[in-house]
Amino acid sequence: METLRKLSILAEGAKYDVSCSSSGSGKRRGAVGNTSLGGICHSWSDDGRCISLLKILFSNDCVFDCAYCVNRRSSGVERATFTPKELADLTIQMYRRNYIEGLFLSSAVVHSPDDTMILLIRTAKLLRHEYGFGGYIHAKAIPGASPHLIRTLGFLADRMSVNIELPSEPSLRALAPQKTRNSILEPMAFIGGTIAEEKADRKRTGRRKNAFVPAGHSTQLMVGASPENDRAILSLSQGLYKKFGLKRVYYSAYVPVAENPLLPAVSSSPPLLREHRLYQADWLLRFYGFRAEEILPGDKPYLDEGLDPKCAWALSHLSFFPVDVNRASYEEILRVPGIGVKSAKRILEARKGHFLDADDLQKLGVVMKRARFFVACRGNFSPFSAEAGTLRQILSGYGRDPGTTRQLRLEF
Repeated sequence: METLRKLSILAEGAKYDVSCSSSGSGKRRGAVGNTSLGGICHSWSDDGRCISLLKILFSNDCVFDCAYCVNRRSSGVERATFTPKELADLTIQMYRRNYIEGLFLSSAVVHSPDDTMILLIRTAKLLRHEYGFGGYIHAKAIPGASPHLIRTLGFLADRMSVNIELPSEPSLRALAPQKTRNSILEPMAFIGGTIAEEKADRKRTGRRKNAFVPAGHSTQLMVGASPENDRAILSLSQGLYKKFGLKRVYYSAYVPVAENPLLPAVSSSPPLLREHRLYQADWLLRFYGFRAEEILPGDKPYLDEGLDPKCAWALSHLSFFPVDVNRASYEEILRVPGIGVKSAKRILEARKGHFLDADDLQKLGVVMKRARFFVACRGNFSPFSAEAGTLRQILSGYGRDPGTTRQLRLEF
């Protein structure tokens, strides 16, 4: 099979994996492909600029038969497999033509997890050692692979990920019978533990050396393929961050690709708004000091699709407000809708010089159309007084995302 045909098949097979965004790393500064001292950024930059990477499977010829996967063993898709040299040649040629700035390398399970990892390692070694490629490589660790193979690949890659896919062990048994909870969590724990060991060793010795997975590790959770609610998904994500030190959990709205009584109908649409709300809630976990049980207490299994999670929490805790921005702590200010991490830090710095009023807050980047209902500050400005139902009607028009960016990503 011609290389271009393989490229077409295997790029198509990789498009459902969304966990390919990263801040990169700063190692290998003098090598080919390293376009900045801070490493290579991927997917989308902060200013909205699209940065390209080759997102591809090494092979889609899988021995597993996961019901939700387009590349499952029983699927009738056309099969293709690169050789390590073919994929390494393709990557470096595309980089030299300025088509890409990095590589996202995954694979179906070819023969066995260890066999697949060996093929990925050979590809990465060719790129790093023979071609001197210093660009970003995000590599997938195959569930069930041996720790020494994961370690070897981790010293060649900038980021690694092990996709957990389904939020619970019962769903995993039903939809992916060849996978087990331990086969996924053990590689994740090994990567997280090795990253921590490397960091401690560098701090203790002061030596500089090739880092193991310097850009951290991540995972992907599918949304809507199994019956777990949002509270179960957020609680799992919270546990993964705490236990394994994950850089990020990605949420992927399930795209129906197969007929199965346990899966949504093929004609149904991906739950893009639900995915979007989970990303917003995940942001609260990672940067705003919220806990999963605060965002979704026991009587609320699902996120409110009409409101972003921070506004929904505020409406359920009106007694917490108004927050006096001239006296409140950083943690209290972060709870105010319309105030982000950057604007909260600016408030702390600015109030050292004078008492802040509404105009000051707007200049500091606060989104006043939301924050004005929940803050108190100097001057004639005072918090809006209304019942939760009235506030909900006002706030429901803010922060709703139709999933346009996600849809573009699905159609890639």
